[in-house]
Amino acid sequence: MFREMRRFKQVLSKEECIQVLNRGTNGVLAVIGDDGYPYTIPLSYCYCDSKIYFHSAKAGHKIDALEKNDKVSFCVVDADNIVPEKFTTYFRSVIVFGKARVLRDEEKRFALELLIDKYSKEFSNNKEAEISGSFNAVSCIELTIEHMSGKEAIEYIREKESNN
Repeated sequence: MFREMRRFKQVLSKEECIQVLNRGTNGVLAVIGDDGYPYTIPLSYCYCDSKIYFHSAKAGHKIDALEKNDKVSFCVVDADNIVPEKFTTYFRSVIVFGKARVLRDEEKRFALELLIDKYSKEFSNNKEAEISGSFNAVSCIELTIEHMSGKEAIEYIREKESNN
């Protein structure tokens, strides 16, 4: 169902993909938008147990798209180093495919706690007040990963090989 990567020497392992997802602070969600056009949204997220969580307004283009079609992809760029003298970029990224759904009640609370732990850990003593204050105004979405692939520049592969 999902394509194999053509440049197999540059494939990241599952563990490396998870490291990229854990390190990342933002990614781009792709949904099928109005009139079948792709719609991409940059957003903050967190990764936990083969799922990606993010928050959203309760209404809008993203929510409308997810109600029509729950299949999505999500991309995180971990490295993007331009090397002008070599006419290239040294990169590392992960793309996931899966199905997204809007969370309810305690599932939503769990997602909000994960997001606060990732982005505002030093203020976690205010976590409950923040969640309670925004709980009814926000949606949370869970993306269950069905397929994940990562790729990095061949230069990073060579660097790892020379260090071993």
